[in-house]
Amino acid sequence: MIYKGLKLYYPKILEVLTIIDLSSNLFEGEIPSAIGDLKGLQGLNLSNNLLTGHIPPSLGNLKALESLDLSLNKLSGQIPQKLTELKFISFLNMSYKNLTESVPRGKQFDTFLNDSFEGNSGLCGEFISTKCQDLEDKSGQPSTHQEEGLGLPIELDWKIVLLGYGSGLVIGVVIGNAFISSKHD
Repeated sequence: MIYKGLKLYYPKILEVLTIIDLSSNLFEGEIPSAIGDLKGLQGLNLSNNLLTGHIPPSLGNLKALESLDLSLNKLSGQIPQKLTELKFISFLNMSYKNLTESVPRGKQFDTFLNDSFEGNSGLCGEFISTKCQDLEDKSGQPSTHQEEGLGLPIELDWKIVLLGYGSGLVIGVVIGNAFISSKHD
């Protein structure tokens, strides 16, 4: 079984284990919205199939979900905002599909970086390599999915960071020298 990106072997079925791994089965069609009724589900792996259609928002009902892998399918559209309600999700893989629009922000979704979403050329977001304004610049038209008011008030630059570290170092040396000098007197 692949759970949270790790291959695990279970010699017998545990009663408390609530994971579904249907990866690499060449399943076709859409993900049924009824899967959102499996309230105790902790892990869902549907990767490496031929699934099409949109990601059902009902997956946001899986409040105990810790791991979700939908990679390597033919899913399209946008990632439902409802998935940001998953409080315990620590592993997410939605790479190599045809997802578009911006990655929803909030709660655990803010912790997932580019590798969770790679291979989706129409996808953009604050925490992934393709920013929404980058897609806007490439198309030459305003983006309809750019999130406003959710970004940082300023964009951090490495020069600003180095300036902060440098000034902190200088102040620390001066204060440290003053304490050492007062001890010797």
